[in-house]
Amino acid sequence: MLFLGKEDISKLVVFEEIIAAVERAMEIYNKKQFLQPDRITVNVSDSETYLYMPCFTDKIKGTKVITLYGDNYKLNLPTIQGVMLLNDPVTGMIDCILDGASITGYRTGAVGATGIKYTSKESIKNLGIVGTGVQAYYQALYAASIRDLENIYVFDVLTDKCREFAKTIQERLPKVKVHPAESTEELVKKSEVIVTVTPSSSPVIPDSAELLDGKHFVGIGSYKPSMQEYPRSIFQLLDKVYIDVDFALEESGDLIIPCENGWFRKENIRTLYSAVQDNSIDRNKTTFFKSVGMALFDILVADKLYKKALERNMGQKINI
Repeated sequence: MLFLGKEDISKLVVFEEIIAAVERAMEIYNKKQFLQPDRITVNVSDSETYLYMPCFTDKIKGTKVITLYGDNYKLNLPTIQGVMLLNDPVTGMIDCILDGASITGYRTGAVGATGIKYTSKESIKNLGIVGTGVQAYYQALYAASIRDLENIYVFDVLTDKCREFAKTIQERLPKVKVHPAESTEELVKKSEVIVTVTPSSSPVIPDSAELLDGKHFVGIGSYKPSMQEYPRSIFQLLDKVYIDVDFALEESGDLIIPCENGWFRKENIRTLYSAVQDNSIDRNKTTFFKSVGMALFDILVADKLYKKALERNMGQKINI
């Protein structure tokens, strides 16, 4: 059995390959060529969640087990921790254990980038990120890998944290100018694509149709019915909302609340993959891609990294 830790995974990751794995997962999902039981979500409290996410295809089988502790930032610890298990598809033996937080970070960054890739113009130069947690880091790096960015604007209610985050991204992306924004109004005004990565229970985007018009939004943070990052006004501007998986309609407050209140119709929400296939996305209009993630993303990304590790003789071999 092989163990791949955070450092191993960072050396194996090539953004384009991870994005390709995510797109392949979207294809498999739409063709229903997989078995994915409902993920078990245990909400112990508003800030303490446990997720158990199994998924199986003919050739790849695995389970991700992670915790989300929303108050960990107070201890200077990451919100997400856990492990990813890959099983031998013939025997069921555990082939590989991978750092679950890294898999989550890299695959979610790739999902966000896939949304940007297909719902925004290739010419965009300015990105905004609301929230400065670990996932915001991956979203910034992936976005810069698929778009020739000139500016990244970042905002967080914790000013010091926002400045530190901006410094970190600036060091990682020296060719891009990174700016801490004073407000989300400023961020949206100066950005063409806006990615939200917060656990907020109330909108973090300004409720102004005039300000939001023509922008492209990627929602990552809302993964519970009680979480809502987007205001009513954005739904006045949208013909369609694009999602990664159908059960996003049951999990995210950014979809549940608008539909329940009559702001948007469920029949106008569709998977990103299906919209890409029929070339129906108008990138000249306001767009919104909402992701909640799925285990199918995890197992395809993990399998890609596991096979690369075998080829390169990387990782730590464990006997149990």
